Amino acid sequence: MRFFTTCLRAFFLLVLVQLASPAAAGIVRGRILSVKGEALAFANVAVKGTTLNTASNEQGNYQLRLTPGSYELVFQYVGFKPRLETVRVAGGDTATVLNVSLTPENYQLREVVVRSTDKDPAYSIVQQAMQWRRYHQREVAAFKARAYIKTLGRFTDVPGKILGLVKVGPDFKPGIFYLSESVSEMSFRQPNVVQERMISSRVSGDTKGISFNRASAGRGLNFYQNVLKSGFSERGFVSPIAANAPLFYRFELEGSTQQGSLLIHKIKVIPRRRTDPVFAGHIYIVDGTWRLHSVSLDLSKDAQLDYVDNLHIEQIFAPAPGPSDVWVMQSQKVTVGFTAFGFKGNGYITAILSNYRVTPTYPNRPAPTAPPAATGKEPDDAPVTRETVAQVKKQKPKLDGLTRTVRRQSREAAARDTAGLGLGRLKRGEVMLVEKGVNERDTSYWATIRPVPLTQEEQKDYQVKDSTEVIRNSRSYQDSLDRKRNEVSISKFLLTGYSYNNTFRKRQWYVAPVFNIVNYNTVEGVVVNPQATYTQRTDDRRTWSVTPALRYGFSNQLVSPSVAASWQLDAVKLARLSLQAGRTIENFDPRTQLTPFINSYYTLFNNRNYAKLYRRDGLELGYQWEPLNGLTVQATGSYFVRRELENTTYKLITDQPGRAFTPNVPVSAERPDGTQFGRSQALTTELTASFRPGQRYITRPNGKFNLGSKYPTFLLTWRQGIGGILNSDVRYTLLEAGIRHSVSLGLLGTSSYQVAAGFFPGSSTRLAFMDFRHFSGNRTYLTEDFAKFQLLNYYRFSTADQFLEAHYNHHFNGFLLNKLPVLRRLHWQEVASLNYLTTPTANHYLELGVGIEHIFKLLRVDFYTSLQSGQRAGTGIRVGFGF
Repeated sequence: MRFFTTCLRAFFLLVLVQLASPAAAGIVRGRILSVKGEALAFANVAVKGTTLNTASNEQGNYQLRLTPGSYELVFQYVGFKPRLETVRVAGGDTATVLNVSLTPENYQLREVVVRSTDKDPAYSIVQQAMQWRRYHQREVAAFKARAYIKTLGRFTDVPGKILGLVKVGPDFKPGIFYLSESVSEMSFRQPNVVQERMISSRVSGDTKGISFNRASAGRGLNFYQNVLKSGFSERGFVSPIAANAPLFYRFELEGSTQQGSLLIHKIKVIPRRRTDPVFAGHIYIVDGTWRLHSVSLDLSKDAQLDYVDNLHIEQIFAPAPGPSDVWVMQSQKVTVGFTAFGFKGNGYITAILSNYRVTPTYPNRPAPTAPPAATGKEPDDAPVTRETVAQVKKQKPKLDGLTRTVRRQSREAAARDTAGLGLGRLKRGEVMLVEKGVNERDTSYWATIRPVPLTQEEQKDYQVKDSTEVIRNSRSYQDSLDRKRNEVSISKFLLTGYSYNNTFRKRQWYVAPVFNIVNYNTVEGVVVNPQATYTQRTDDRRTWSVTPALRYGFSNQLVSPSVAASWQLDAVKLARLSLQAGRTIENFDPRTQLTPFINSYYTLFNNRNYAKLYRRDGLELGYQWEPLNGLTVQATGSYFVRRELENTTYKLITDQPGRAFTPNVPVSAERPDGTQFGRSQALTTELTASFRPGQRYITRPNGKFNLGSKYPTFLLTWRQGIGGILNSDVRYTLLEAGIRHSVSLGLLGTSSYQVAAGFFPGSSTRLAFMDFRHFSGNRTYLTEDFAKFQLLNYYRFSTADQFLEAHYNHHFNGFLLNKLPVLRRLHWQEVASLNYLTTPTANHYLELGVGIEHIFKLLRVDFYTSLQSGQRAGTGIRVGFGF
């Protein structure tokens, strides 16, 4: 349930944002309404001539803390006329009330003379914005700003059971389930170097909690990019001003209005096809400079959002401080309505960006290529002459050398940093640093620094949860909740496993579900393998756990006791110590996807005893740590006595005529004389290193969180069998190198690949079959991992020689099926895969697969065909999880 809670909270951790509001002597507050008296939620309020701004809350209330003096406040709301009001702020801790009514903007659609075959003047305006898109995306070489973010999520409906199976715990009830605020400083440098330092955080009902808000995360909602990531779908969504936008959108000019010296065009954005990855709504474009003035756009279920019913985005832009003609985002609001596992609700993230310090890429903007904006001297009814799209295309701005200029200005900005754009203290790759003590601010601090006033609902949530936190954290209260959480049910034992929690002491016992405890194989017969994991957590994210197990086979009457333990030693360096000791029954392929459940089913119902097992007695110690960011090293040392096992039972439920069980001896092309080994003693060491260049990460007081990188991960493995010590009878070396990566291809989907190659050097190699390099095959209809071989015989091409294996999967994310009217309603997504292996005995083995995933949101079904040295070797269908 904790994992599920985290997933629900993660729905709202989506965007970029910022705050600005230094301590001041007076407050200006009020309410922003429409002329009809309706509250305008998240309207923007800026202090003209400064970098200060704020926004109204859901009830339309706003506040600004300012030093004594006279100010001009600019009130803006998408689709409404901006309003300029002068206010005088008195000294002392006084409050000045200024209520404002905004009038809907009168976007007049004047007569337009359009030459050629253009259907609507909006197309030539959007074409201009498309041609200037790259310039506007890169016009800021670097900036620093302050961000205020508020995130809220609420349930409107809570089910009794999740999917009708798992009972919902007492923690879930209608109302606000997550409310947090944060203040951060953020810096940006082209092309995409973002760093953030959180200086204060507040989470409702959790004084020790730290907000998940990230100002830098919202850069994914940049409409100057061709494709945007919403965070609620695997698909990317096409920007209305992307290079290929006319293929996905129709545009209508609803009118234009003069705002000071600017002529703003209101353009309706209409998807050409409902199910395309596109937005609907309005964009507002500044004539002459062809930049975005603001956006108000929506995504719906037709766009195939995951678990989210609808998503609305509003952004407002304004000129950056200084003489340059550069605009920056002032505020962003993202609201969602969601349905997930029977839960229904909504939420929002609002972000205020202020205190900008900007280094422009160019000292001056290139001259506009379009006719100048209207001067106001023409009669209101005078027709406007607008170029055609074809003519606009001939007026492309001269942006030659833009990339070089951006890089040069970015380097110079970093070197000089005359504007104080750096955050200091942040390390290479560290995209966010959460300062210690960020959650120790009191309510008076937040009353002073918070730019967006709380709504009545939010005030009540803080008051109730903060005042009851001591009670909710008390042992008696936690014990009462645990009694509900720890209730025994059949579904827990069968499906998810049973957890017994002592929340107050941060302890947990977990018992695996029945299908993991009870299984069947021809070596042991019915197997009962009860195991329970005890976990102790600490406040600083360090944990230790112990898992005792007692396996018993009723046919061979073999008792196999064992214990596994792990200690999280360092939450920042990600250091972990592990131990495994005792007797276990192992598969010859340690990475097999032949789970005990799958093997039990095929053994009992199909006469297929695919798993080949051996006994192992001994000890293994492991240590994993991260000496450098992106570099993870794992060292393992083990000593085991391995013994061969034989079939002891041939019982089954369904007997397939003419089919018999096979001996418990793997069949290998490289060992044609057999893989029997009798008894083997092995002292081995293994050193594995993985390195991901450019890895980004977040440092919080309770640990380090890696975010990934645009570069692939490189892997090296050195496994050594040491002979002569402790009677070890193995002597071999395995050297292996690999690479893995996932690449986004925009609307075409996402590709992932992994490649591994290695060899066993030396001529005096001595090893048993379990020491071979194995390649996880599959001969069943069920698969645990689609990134492995699906038709390959188990153990057949395992090798003690050289090898190369490669796996490639491409997820089209609905690129093809969404174009078929019948299938797109199912929200299925197509996938293709390739698996390749070469060894001295395999020669060239290839698998090609095509399939469909997201069936009932959970399943994936693939059809595969295989080739052995150019000859067709087999076909098959595989079913597994794919969501």
